[in-house]
Amino acid sequence: MTDRSGEVPAKRRDVKVMALIAAGHFLSHFYILILPPLFPLLRDELDVSYAALGLLVTAFNVATGAAQIPAGFLVDRFGARRLLLFGLGVMGGAMLALGFAPSYWPMLALVALAGIGNSVFHPADYAILSAAVDSRRMGRAFSIHTFGGFAGFALAPPVIVGLTALVGWQLAVLLAGAAGLGVAALMLLSGDALRADVEAGRARAAEGAHAGGGWRLLLSLPIVMALLFFVMLAVSQGGYMTFGVAAIEALYAVDLATATVPLTAYLTVSALGVLIGGWVADRTRRHEQVVGGCFVMIALFAAAVPLLTPPLALVTLLFACAGLFSGMVAPSRDMMVRAVTPPGASGKVFGFVTTGFNIGGILGPLLFGLLLDLGDPRHLFFAIAALSLLTLVVIYATARSAGSGTPAVAGR
Repeated sequence: MTDRSGEVPAKRRDVKVMALIAAGHFLSHFYILILPPLFPLLRDELDVSYAALGLLVTAFNVATGAAQIPAGFLVDRFGARRLLLFGLGVMGGAMLALGFAPSYWPMLALVALAGIGNSVFHPADYAILSAAVDSRRMGRAFSIHTFGGFAGFALAPPVIVGLTALVGWQLAVLLAGAAGLGVAALMLLSGDALRADVEAGRARAAEGAHAGGGWRLLLSLPIVMALLFFVMLAVSQGGYMTFGVAAIEALYAVDLATATVPLTAYLTVSALGVLIGGWVADRTRRHEQVVGGCFVMIALFAAAVPLLTPPLALVTLLFACAGLFSGMVAPSRDMMVRAVTPPGASGKVFGFVTTGFNIGGILGPLLFGLLLDLGDPRHLFFAIAALSLLTLVVIYATARSAGSGTPAVAGR
């Protein structure tokens, strides 16, 4: 008879870890979108241009991208919980201080500081989840983590705009920063829940470092292919989010509010897809097949828009279907990276490969912007379809390179 006496406490502990990590990831994404909805107000109040306000977002992303790989090494060296508390505290504190910023230049410095704090989330979150959650629930753990980020993006604009209407933008931003410090305090009080296997991870990380497991590991074929996969993923999926509205507006000659409806459907259903993808990821080991199948479907739905030019209501459905499969990619994507990550190296590996999001975020908008400038918005959707199919090559190359000798993470 199987002894299941420890199953319920273990499951409760896993749920607690998932909830805390998702809460931190929610705030990470929430803070990314905390200022852009206020740009029209800030432009007048600070007497600066939109370009200057855009520099705030650029500074945040540059700081995050520059600090993320070093943060990954620090996570493996000093423990993910410490770095996560530090990052959340710095980010929340910087946002709180924004409420007192007297002018533009202090704001620029503070958002750069917040970007440095933001750099710890991916390496620390994935390291904690990989060490602390039962491997049977790992796909769902990754999906809930990603869902927290999606929710942060979705709720940031209405929450910050609503608070601004009630108490003014400075107090609204200050309250948002205080929320981050509150969650950091909750994590601090969580005790050992976020500290699982840290000492063992440090020992394995030290062994890996002596064996050339630092940059040699990151520049190994499986990890470089995973980085390229994240770049392609960010570029292909970013087409919908960066210029999808502009393409629909031009293709159907509709107003901005109407053109936004398909993108809203895409983002909303993507969040649902993430949760479904977590369930799927826990029921298969062929994660590359899940990801590959999803990208085939994304390519088909993207190509259907310019080939058929259907009514706008059907375009919204096509966007929603693409969003569903786009969301389903995330958990299996993370499981593929975990499969090529040696024990004790989750921080540096996830910190390294997720910089692909930053690289793709730089390249994608330039590419799609140039395509739209050619005058035919259908080019955007053909490009998304082509890039999605090209990503298949990277997906299977990543899976194939996993057999090159990189040890997998041992499950609990």
